[in-house]
Amino acid sequence: MIDLLKTAVDKALESDNGHLDLFLRFLLGLSLQSNQRLLQGLLTQQDGNDQIKKEIVQYIKQKCEANLSPERSINLFYCLNELNDQTLVKDIQTHLSKGSLSSADLSPAQWSALAFVLLTSEEELEEFELQKFKKSDECLIRLLAVIKTSKRALLCNCSITEKQCLILTLALKSNPSHLRELNLTGNKLGDSGVKNLSDLLMNTQFKLEKLDLHYCGITDVSSLTQSLTNTKALQFLKELDLSFNKIGDSKQQLIDVLRDSNCKLSVDRDDNCCIL
Repeated sequence: MIDLLKTAVDKALESDNGHLDLFLRFLLGLSLQSNQRLLQGLLTQQDGNDQIKKEIVQYIKQKCEANLSPERSINLFYCLNELNDQTLVKDIQTHLSKGSLSSADLSPAQWSALAFVLLTSEEELEEFELQKFKKSDECLIRLLAVIKTSKRALLCNCSITEKQCLILTLALKSNPSHLRELNLTGNKLGDSGVKNLSDLLMNTQFKLEKLDLHYCGITDVSSLTQSLTNTKALQFLKELDLSFNKIGDSKQQLIDVLRDSNCKLSVDRDDNCCIL
């Protein structure tokens, strides 16, 4: 039985689209002692059920520490729920009640537990603020599913790098997002970061209404200009802030595009750049 369950966990984690997630949770639920009566006649040996549960719980917790996609790691916590194990979740809930997550050094599994707690909360996630948590690569990656579910993501002044910006945009591209406002103020995204975001605006499943790139170390907005010439990119976007970026020759091209009659974004200017 333990070999069967471990194999099922491994196969589910190998799936890119999560087609085995529900099956795995169903199978783990059936493995509990309380549900053994449903398997009468199918299993010839049912001894050691408690030990099986302990082993598979430990196995899943070890997998939670691995480099998993946000979706697969969240599913593992649903699996632990099926096995009636909430130790990691209760640990995170204690941190939340104490308000200590801004300074806590969490393990990858604990970050995933935090994402699970936030996603399964009864309250609709209107706003996510990364500043409330201790900044790290692991924090951002493990909470990507939460960012995608929220309507407003405040990621300002969080030391987000160009690489992390790429990870963020790839995650937002992968599935439809609820996100309507993205604030990246004060992160040194650079020109490659704004290019990734420009590509994201072209995605018709991404219905962003407000994008704040205030003071992000941007010097070239040609990629952004190109995306804004596409009517799909402008279908939802209402506000774009690029102030306090030392934009060079590409600045005027952007202003010209935004002054086009088909563009509904208003243009204002200051000494540093343009506020749109």
